[in-house]
Amino acid sequence: MDLKINNKIKHFALDSLTVQALLDLEIPEKQNGIAVAINATVIPRTNWENHFLNPTDDILIISATQGG
Repeated sequence: MDLKINNKIKHFALDSLTVQALLDLEIPEKQNGIAVAINATVIPRTNWENHFLNPTDDILIISATQGG
């Protein structure tokens, strides 16, 4: 499956992925302070394990940062 993540195409050897599975593969060590939007719609953390991704999805992963 090819997915567009933060404007880059990435290939995954799996036929289906949930948002949580994608995050476990991409950023397993840092999932606090993360927001995920799919096709410009924010997906609540409570739905990450149940929301399956489609190859046509435009996925945006945003990480909160500190600073001023």
